[in-house]
Amino acid sequence: MSDPANAPLELRGVSHSYRSGDETLQLLNQADLVLHPGEIVALVAPSGTGKSTLLHLAGLLERPREGQVLLDGRDAGRLNDGERTAIRRDRIGFVYQFHHLLAEFTARENVVLPQILAGSTRPAARARAEELLAAFGLSHRLDHLPGKLSGGEKQRVAIARALANRPAVLLADEPTGNLDLGTSDRVFAELLRVVRQQGVAAMIATHNVELAARMDRILTLRNGLVVPHGEPEGVSAVLRS
Repeated sequence: MSDPANAPLELRGVSHSYRSGDETLQLLNQADLVLHPGEIVALVAPSGTGKSTLLHLAGLLERPREGQVLLDGRDAGRLNDGERTAIRRDRIGFVYQFHHLLAEFTARENVVLPQILAGSTRPAARARAEELLAAFGLSHRLDHLPGKLSGGEKQRVAIARALANRPAVLLADEPTGNLDLGTSDRVFAELLRVVRQQGVAAMIATHNVELAARMDRILTLRNGLVVPHGEPEGVSAVLRS
């Protein structure tokens, strides 16, 4: 396991399972993971092996059956729901596979709202929202409602929203899956810039082989464990397995 010193996110011996009829599906089994500041990690594995489960546990959206999820060295399993919610708001940015924007608010307002909830002033939140949306090529769409945005534009707004509160940890599930190749490259480049500049620890679940190869590490799930994948050129084999 990587050195956990100063790691904003660490999973220790995490196990998690679900009931499906009379069967128990063991997705994680004593899994360990460490994410370091300023690194961006690819998570690649076939569908159904637990990628989304791992992201949900790391993002404090679920509690593990066993083991510890540590944020800034604190065991989140020992915190109450209110404390976990505060950590998710202030320390974790989450980009879902589907954007989940608030339909009645503009692109700018969708990025402003989490900042207001975290205690930012409206002028500061508005300036931060406009900065992020501009970085993702959406300066001309600030006042558009989600219903007037394309699928790719909605996803870029969702990424900007996830970064709005300057999280220590960024977790993303196929964040560029709905983008064309050129836009995907631009969005990833901006994500990488933010990760490096702000010291964010990022984990990106992706099926995009080229995208995974550009990240610092590639991890996969095997027999319920988080393991290094090795060479980027083997990612396609993992996804076919």
